[in-house]
Amino acid sequence: MAGRRALGRRFGWLWASFAVSSYGTGLGFGAFSFMAILVLHSGPTQVAVLAASGRAVGALVAVPLGPWVEFRRKRPVMIAMDLTRFGALLTVPVAFAFGLLTFAQLLVVSVVVAAANIAFNAASGSYLKALVPREDLLVANSRFESTTWTSTMLGPPLGGVAIGLFGPVTTVVADAVSYLLSALGIRAIGGTEPRPERGGGPRLRAGDLLDGWRYILAHPTLRPLLFNAMTVNGLIMAAEPLLAVLLLGHLGFSPWQYALALAASSGAGGFVGSRLARPLAARFGQRRVMLVSGVLRACWPIGLAFVRPGLPGMLLVTGVQLGLVTCIGVFNPLLATARLEHTAPDRVARTLTAWSVSTSAAIATLTAVWGLLAAATTPRTAIAIAGVLLLASPLLLPRGEHAEQGRDPSPSTLSA
Repeated sequence: MAGRRALGRRFGWLWASFAVSSYGTGLGFGAFSFMAILVLHSGPTQVAVLAASGRAVGALVAVPLGPWVEFRRKRPVMIAMDLTRFGALLTVPVAFAFGLLTFAQLLVVSVVVAAANIAFNAASGSYLKALVPREDLLVANSRFESTTWTSTMLGPPLGGVAIGLFGPVTTVVADAVSYLLSALGIRAIGGTEPRPERGGGPRLRAGDLLDGWRYILAHPTLRPLLFNAMTVNGLIMAAEPLLAVLLLGHLGFSPWQYALALAASSGAGGFVGSRLARPLAARFGQRRVMLVSGVLRACWPIGLAFVRPGLPGMLLVTGVQLGLVTCIGVFNPLLATARLEHTAPDRVARTLTAWSVSTSAAIATLTAVWGLLAAATTPRTAIAIAGVLLLASPLLLPRGEHAEQGRDPSPSTLSA
């Protein structure tokens, strides 16, 4: 593409590895739920437990991984986490082939994959900060974001077709292989990486587990950003299964209408937003664009409480989802960039682990709470309450006087 900013061969391998694993995840989206329903004949309660417990327990397991990742070379950690996810996922089709697949196995694999995801993201964020100059961090994060949304748009429909043609384990195999290919791509990056020096003794202490949270809570910019992310992500994700119940159950939407209204508009909006992030930031400034997009993304979900049957309802859901995810697509790469810019190089892995654990715990908790709220009221009422609370979430965004405080003066550079 003309005018495309080159970030080097090593970033190219990192981006390619991210892309292949993202498309594998997109293909495998909902695969465990399909397996539980179609193969193990699980009910809705078990499927909900599988979705929530994997995220919550995986986050708990990942707590000690932040300090562990911090003081190790990041590329070997990334490769190890890719291979861990490959091996864990591969046990599912093997057990299925021998008729030994159980719900407990799906639960354990989901926990292992969730914990490995957090460790991988912590290592990759730290590695990216060292690999890419500060002025190019937003470019890199925008490319990752656009890849994520493209895979979100294309992966689930293709995965659904693959399941229909070849059976329920097909997408699990594809997801597993994608992590193997990602590991090979990360290994191909090459170069050398200095071993991080550990202060305060060679062994992990109990107090080290809280270092990431201590750093975030003491920082005038990271602290409000984390609270905002926990609130917004938690409320949006908590309302998602309730929206499915409302659309597919109460309003009589067909599955293809539901998928078209959500998946297609989400992928398109996220891709467009991520492509707009950098030019908007160049024109108006990163802090201002992050604040505005953070406010706007909170304004859309309340519209889902007014959805009605038929074409008008489908158009409303599509429009709301498109607007919401476009704003998220702008906000997310700016958030990822700000997080790296405001974090010291020797704190990145611990900070990102604490961040991921906190947001995962918030999503799991609010999903459970909103399920109870919907049972006590109605799904529409619970969606409306989430939308109203989201309108207040911009109050948690950092104000102008704190936005530039605490910046790390310069990222470290990997030796060639």
